[in-house]
Amino acid sequence: MTFAEFTDTASDDDPRIILHVDMDCFYASCERLREPALRGEPLVVGMGYEAGEPHGAVATASYEAREYGIDSAQPISQALDSLPRAAETDAEPAGYYRPVDLDFYEEVASDVKAILHDCADVVREVSIDEAYLDVTDRTSWGVVDADGSEDRTIAEGYARYIKQRIDREVGVPASVGVAPNMATAKVASDHDKPDGLTVVRPSEVTDFLAPLPVAAIHGVGPVTERELAELGIDTAGDLAAADPTDLADRFGERGRELYARARGDDDREVTPTGRPKSLSRESAFTEATEETEAKRERVSALAADVAARARSRDAMYQTVGIKVVTPPFDVNTRATSLSGPIDEPDLVESIALDLLDEFDDDPVRKLGVRVSKLSFGAQDQARLDGFDATPATDSEDDDRTEWENTADIAREAVDTDAQLTDWVDDDGDRADDDDESDNHTAEGQSSLGRYD
Repeated sequence: MTFAEFTDTASDDDPRIILHVDMDCFYASCERLREPALRGEPLVVGMGYEAGEPHGAVATASYEAREYGIDSAQPISQALDSLPRAAETDAEPAGYYRPVDLDFYEEVASDVKAILHDCADVVREVSIDEAYLDVTDRTSWGVVDADGSEDRTIAEGYARYIKQRIDREVGVPASVGVAPNMATAKVASDHDKPDGLTVVRPSEVTDFLAPLPVAAIHGVGPVTERELAELGIDTAGDLAAADPTDLADRFGERGRELYARARGDDDREVTPTGRPKSLSRESAFTEATEETEAKRERVSALAADVAARARSRDAMYQTVGIKVVTPPFDVNTRATSLSGPIDEPDLVESIALDLLDEFDDDPVRKLGVRVSKLSFGAQDQARLDGFDATPATDSEDDDRTEWENTADIAREAVDTDAQLTDWVDDDGDRADDDDESDNHTAEGQSSLGRYD
């Protein structure tokens, strides 16, 4: 098949062709790119982690490491109990641990993004390792004659071409979902990981989604899954057949959104992302904990990750905040504003830990750290000297409306237990680079913007 056959364009009446590109275990894949000997080995990449130390939290774990129970947001100390460092033992199992290197990951991601922008007129970069592409004008849903039978769409060939370019030119694996809308493309990219390619034709959307577990629908985490099970809803087909009014009564507007996604209804357009309003990371504990050191260790790791991401984007910040989710679904936010923008990772950690002191005796299900009031590309970096920290009031914190303590937001905030995620905004998408990346946690890592 020639490249031209991949790029026969659709007519104006044909459904859109949306690709969701999700880099598999991206941080681990980048480390293997740098150290090929790590391929096939259990590999853990930790944020706030230093070589030989037990501190920090798991940012991503390779599939080999996950076989030993290693998961995103798990403390490194706990991961070491299940998977000791290979450098310190000759026994099995043993794994390899590397600290997060966002500068390197951004370099690799930029190479991937260059390919995506070359292959699509419209690209929505959701995060460092995830993006949506609208390739409607580049290919079509038409089928090709393979071995005497029309059994493959031209769009599938185009998606495979993009996957092969990423593998050949960058050297990291990607899973791609192809569908007529964003929500279904997202489900498709998760369907056959790692290194998968799943195509859902317009006529197949309902049949594809119906038998899947309800957790496969974007936006359904463990908490919502349990609540849906109480209603007798176990599959996407069950959700699609439910009464949307009943769902709205139980889950608010998000219930109607989940109902539509389960039916394959999604008319959102793929729109390019702009500059972020804020940068944030949050992480859930498997069970609520009152352990002060566990909470402080988690916040320190999140603060280090957020500050590093801000620096990698040449961004300074004027407000530092935390989110604390306490049982059952109470979302608490606190923030401190400075008199001017800074780039001071140590200060982010210090402020976040100071704000956390208020919750020292409280059981906590989830923690988050955010920097906001961002400025970009400043000629002269503002230094800490002369900037006085003052607690943010309601009027000072521009992001407060996104953090209001409502039942819906609270439920969403704890809907990805034991996963490392980005802040969740009101439309159910993850609040990453521009508060619009996906609430995506299947891969268990910080995500081209599920931490994959």
